[in-house]
Amino acid sequence: MLSVEEQVEIKVLARQGISIREISRQLQVSRNTVRRYLREVDAAQRKPCQARVHKLDPYKRYLEERLRAAHPCRLPATVLCQEVKLLGYAGGLSRVCQFVRSLQVVRPEERLVRFETLAGEQMQCDWIVFRRGKYPLSAFVMTLGWSRASFVEFVNNEKLDTLLACHEHAFEYFGGVTREVLYDNMKTVVLARDAYGPGAHRFQPTFLDFAKHYGFVPKLCRPYRAKTKGKVERFNGYLRRSFYNPLASRLVQNQLHLDVDTANAAVRTWLSEVANVRVHGTTQEGVQTRLSQEKAALQSLPPPYLGHTKSAPPVVLPPNWMQFSQQPMQHKLAIYEQLFTGAY
Repeated sequence: MLSVEEQVEIKVLARQGISIREISRQLQVSRNTVRRYLREVDAAQRKPCQARVHKLDPYKRYLEERLRAAHPCRLPATVLCQEVKLLGYAGGLSRVCQFVRSLQVVRPEERLVRFETLAGEQMQCDWIVFRRGKYPLSAFVMTLGWSRASFVEFVNNEKLDTLLACHEHAFEYFGGVTREVLYDNMKTVVLARDAYGPGAHRFQPTFLDFAKHYGFVPKLCRPYRAKTKGKVERFNGYLRRSFYNPLASRLVQNQLHLDVDTANAAVRTWLSEVANVRVHGTTQEGVQTRLSQEKAALQSLPPPYLGHTKSAPPVVLPPNWMQFSQQPMQHKLAIYEQLFTGAY
């Protein structure tokens, strides 16, 4: 015969939804014993509680469709919460997070030890590829190491001229240049690692001349160790999850695809209203606040570099960029305006 404590534990585990097999395993008793004690529970106690109606219930189908449209990419619960609030959801973020977790497996991220740099000391640069094939789409990303402020420009190629033009746009955006810039082993930057000895690399000549003109030293991260430039890599994931996936999946639902012009128009607003004004998880300070301090430590901009032809024209947005021109890109402009209004 089981003790009173064991009998109570059987009833408690059963109320929690634990199976008879699992209760039997945990308490080291037979399944028939578990069944016998469960039969003794009062019928009123075993009566299932009525399901509660939550504020999120009317919007669960919408969330499921959004996650399905973005698969295999993931949409952050914060973005989805903003979307359903525009539809009338009056609840909080935690309920949305709980529902999203129930629809996908959450894998714990690897713990990283971050290397901090002084203000004005380092930028980290990277390409992030979103689409290959007939309609390629990549993003040039540059992140300041101290303030974590970032610049993003979408392009349709990763050639040298495009890379240098994107650098100039980033320097103009930040209002200066750091003393060094960290890269991975992209061929438009380095032709051969350790060509002249350990740490003495053979850089692409035009790129090296560009670096001398702007006064920064190019640095390379360790091969096959992209986490060496972890600040920009971290931002790449944030850019994909919080900007690209929500926007691209919304366009897919309307049978559209994201092009360079549309992406650049939207990302500038996202940077100024979301990414570069958030409180950063590592520094626990506002990105824009730290950027205003870091600008004083940046090197001033020299005259424009004339050693290459810019294949990526600068993206200049008017104050009322939401009012599109009357020249269509690939679909009716009213469709884009409807999609972007209130999306962020």
